[in-house]
Amino acid sequence: MSHNKFTTMEKQVINPWKWQDARNYVQAVEVKHAASTLYVSGQCAISEEGISSNADMRTQIIHSIENLEKVILQSGYEVKDLIRLNIYTTDSTELVEHFDIIQRWLSKNQVQQTSTVLEVKSLFETLKVELEATLAR
Repeated sequence: MSHNKFTTMEKQVINPWKWQDARNYVQAVEVKHAASTLYVSGQCAISEEGISSNADMRTQIIHSIENLEKVILQSGYEVKDLIRLNIYTTDSTELVEHFDIIQRWLSKNQVQQTSTVLEVKSLFETLKVELEATLAR
């Protein structure tokens, strides 16, 4: 089947329950007729010079979002195109304490994404959080 470049991408959210609404994610997103997909490597609180942050969790979350947004925008996509956000952290309890930052960013950009949060033993050097994303348009 050939892809018609004039077909509009469709996104359908699948939520069998309501509880996830308060947590700013959805259970599934079906994407039809996407013209392109962007797979973004995990973005962390790393400076322009490649130096890993040793700041607190809240600061690292903000910096990780800034870096993720920079990659998204430089690719020609928009944050609203985000369909999957995986969050890796060295401390899920501490991440939850500052999750409002991520929720505000997602709400501001009208994102309805699937998401998985994973606590890992460690991340690169002194990093505490890493954001991995998939976008479609």
